[in-house]
Amino acid sequence: MMRSNFVLPAFVAVALTLSGAAFGQTVQIAGLQPGCIMGTVIDANNETVPEATVILDGSGTNDQRRLATDENGYFEFGDVKAGTPYQISVHAEGFADWKSPVVVLEPGQFKILTDVQLRIATAITTVQVTYDPVQVATEQVKIEEQQRVLGFIPNFYVVYDPNPAPLTARLKFNLAFKVSVDPVTVAAIGFLSGIQQAGDTPDYGQGAQGFGKRLGANAAGGFSDIMIGGAILPSLLHQDPRYFYKGTGTTKSRIFYAMSRPFVCKGDNGAWQPNYSTVGGDLASSAISNAYYPKSNRGVGMVFTSFAIDTGERMVASLAQEFLLRRITHKGGISK
Repeated sequence: MMRSNFVLPAFVAVALTLSGAAFGQTVQIAGLQPGCIMGTVIDANNETVPEATVILDGSGTNDQRRLATDENGYFEFGDVKAGTPYQISVHAEGFADWKSPVVVLEPGQFKILTDVQLRIATAITTVQVTYDPVQVATEQVKIEEQQRVLGFIPNFYVVYDPNPAPLTARLKFNLAFKVSVDPVTVAAIGFLSGIQQAGDTPDYGQGAQGFGKRLGANAAGGFSDIMIGGAILPSLLHQDPRYFYKGTGTTKSRIFYAMSRPFVCKGDNGAWQPNYSTVGGDLASSAISNAYYPKSNRGVGMVFTSFAIDTGERMVASLAQEFLLRRITHKGGISK
């Protein structure tokens, strides 16, 4: 009896132990049961995105898989290890990349990602800006050629831009020629000739012949003055023939600035320098005019008298530019 009583409990104990071990093994296997991660890729308009690349990446493991969404934007990863951190990333052409937070599955869990929404990719455009002084100067001259006092009198030789580009020789000639042939310039020459005809000066006589001589002399003198002082000498000496509007400072400083412009100009290098172009142009124009005036109106004194008159006129014009003409100068029909 003692033997049987001992053997039975021992058998039962062994059986329970084996059963427990077997049961424990079953639990352990169940604990490793894989799960599944799935979802649908959509865009900002909640439209599905087919053919998007979806990547499953297990942190610290070699478990990395990728697939493409189907025509409905759906994807599914099966046999995903439980207890392992994973991250899902999505890439599609034309969209910004999407990446999920870390996902850790429970044993046998089916995880549905509900926020896989792609945003439109931000386009980065690189624009290389180069400074072309010739192009800038050309555009600035186009603006200046629209400047007219009271909307009709040309005022092309004034600069309101605080940082103008230097003129090329071609632009200097183009600007001078445009002023020379402007209808208002031609009308002004005719008007001046009429006044001289009335005053019988210079001594060309009266009648149509006298008026024609005065008209020709004034046209030649004006054209030579504009071209020599506004284009030829400025090109040779690299000087800018335009008036640079100051507009700031005390009234006294602006008066001095304006009255000194016939003698001071800006070089193509941006530095202020003696205005050899304007002085030389006025002297040359006066000398040329002296050559075809009647004998009674010729002489060295007449040359310098004409030069002095031209210089005085330039001072008055500069004062008008600084204090008056800006208010009544129009650009393309719009007052400046």
